Amino acid sequence: MPDYMFLLVSRLSAEQRAVLMRVQELAESYGINAYLVGGAVRDLISGAGVRDLDFVFEGNPARIAREMQKGGAQIIEEDEVRRQFEMVFNGDVDGSLAAAREDVYDKPGARPEVRWSAITDDLRRRDFSMNAVALSLNPASRGLMLDPNNGLADIERREIRLLSMHGFTNAPVRLLRAIRYAARLESKLEERTAGWFDLAMERKLHLNIPEQDILAEARQIGREDNPARVLKAWNSKGLLPVIHPKLGRRAPDYDGLIDLAKARETLQSINRRPRLFAPILHYTFARLGSGERATVLRGLGMRAAEIALVTGLEAQVQQAVKMLAGRKTAEPRAAYEYLERLSPEIIAFVQTETRQSLVQTKIRNYLTKWKPMRLTLPSAQLEFLGIPRGPKFDEILEKFFDLQMAGRVHGMEDYDRVLRKLSGIKIDPKKKLKDEKAKLELPKGKKGPTFPPGISSQSGRRGFPPMPSKMPSKMPSKPAGPPAKHAATKPGPAKPTPPAKKSASSAPKPKSKKAKRR
Repeated sequence: MPDYMFLLVSRLSAEQRAVLMRVQELAESYGINAYLVGGAVRDLISGAGVRDLDFVFEGNPARIAREMQKGGAQIIEEDEVRRQFEMVFNGDVDGSLAAAREDVYDKPGARPEVRWSAITDDLRRRDFSMNAVALSLNPASRGLMLDPNNGLADIERREIRLLSMHGFTNAPVRLLRAIRYAARLESKLEERTAGWFDLAMERKLHLNIPEQDILAEARQIGREDNPARVLKAWNSKGLLPVIHPKLGRRAPDYDGLIDLAKARETLQSINRRPRLFAPILHYTFARLGSGERATVLRGLGMRAAEIALVTGLEAQVQQAVKMLAGRKTAEPRAAYEYLERLSPEIIAFVQTETRQSLVQTKIRNYLTKWKPMRLTLPSAQLEFLGIPRGPKFDEILEKFFDLQMAGRVHGMEDYDRVLRKLSGIKIDPKKKLKDEKAKLELPKGKKGPTFPPGISSQSGRRGFPPMPSKMPSKMPSKPAGPPAKHAATKPGPAKPTPPAKKSASSAPKPKSKKAKRR
């Protein structure tokens, strides 16, 4: 249990954790058992990014949905028959609230009868084993993992396993889901599941997918991190025309989708999370004209607001390009302010669509220089200088950011000087001199460079060999030896050596008087 609770704390974003805590509080206050289920638990275990927070309750979640709506959440779609609510929670977090249920089929492929049930029955009715896992959020069992179908082992093996041999017959849309999950998670179909898949394709069950399920899969494509990989996988299995027959003749713009995925990663690195639903659908149906594209989306059953998002992209891109290439954004600060106001979806689409160097340069500077500088303003260092948070504090940081944009702050070593100047804090000359001396002195516990005995620290400079620090008191005499012979000189008659001069010490002593008498 502690390991799964650690995953909840460490892997979820701050906004997702806030939603999780709020759902727990409301479920506990109403006396309803709550569970985090499906893709969120699967992504926590597999290490993938958590996309949605799907909650299942052993009871009706309608009151919880209304309370979340009062707090700012949006109810995107409501299914009263299944007691299911598609939500966008606070912090732009996608998810759903649903009641635990059991689907009972009279015969394979028939319309199921919905019965309210416990969480274990709800998990057994699901499509694939990796989605049939749940994490308890209840006070008495918080962090308990429920896995009645051994889905954790399939997640570890990266296998997509269908829970029932009639799974594709009961819900043909699972043919699309199986390939989508395999492409997104880089997994493969389990052996028996692969056989059931081939059999379902031979029986042409993919032609019986209901329109609302096709619409749901088209919307899922708009939320994929790598939609090009999913569309190519569908095409390889002959499933791409299921989304729309024209996609079989006019393939999606895969290059645009790949560039769009790269732009998404860059924006996420600076804490801007684009919703690329409209740009992805634009590139999916890029080979169609704008009018034909709107007709196709309307035929899929999309809402008018969704169609307007897709069809209005090109006009928004033209307006953004015109603004970024004009004089109003010539200064770096003006360009930054405009891009900060622009939605991340439009930034990603402009970066993918336009080839104007000036526009690309400004977007690149915003993504790699200006926004990272803004996110790392030295607020803690300013507090350390004694400036309390408030209007003056914010004003100093704004001026500091302006200087950074103008290139007048040279590295982190320059932060203290600039912040003191902007704050009006003067540096004491004596303290400044003392600090400079302290920089030159060696810190305590550290020694300077050591030299061999007799060698000073000044030796070896300017190409001279090391010299002894002290000269010896007596120079050693040159050892006597035979004169050096040079091969280049020719031998000649030896010069007579002059007689050595007799020193006073070597002169013969005078004979004594007795010796003279003798």
